[in-house]
Amino acid sequence: MSKNELIELVDDTVAIQEVPKFKAGDTITVTYKIKEGNKERLQKYQGVVLQRVGSGPSATFTVRKISGNIGVERIFPVASPFIEEIVVNKVGVVRRARIFYFRNLRGKKARIKEARR
Repeated sequence: MSKNELIELVDDTVAIQEVPKFKAGDTITVTYKIKEGNKERLQKYQGVVLQRVGSGPSATFTVRKISGNIGVERIFPVASPFIEEIVVNKVGVVRRARIFYFRNLRGKKARIKEARR
């Protein structure tokens, strides 16, 4: 079995759930399943998408939120079985695919212009 055949086999077997379209600058809420011992709970993580990387089942996206005056970033794999749902709250207008400059902005400068729908 060649490398390409193996990659195709893995792509076919990994079921990717339907993910809404979002890009850098959008504000999203990710509902994430957390296992603690034998219990499960759902946690919502709301923030601004800094980047999307990759394609297919290995794609990831980075979400940044401010928690208690401290910036917190989290990287989520798109094909993670622990992601319950992704909701796009606001569609932002940015000119970059990776908005790492957003990390240095505070207060009113950290606002992202909202797209008209």
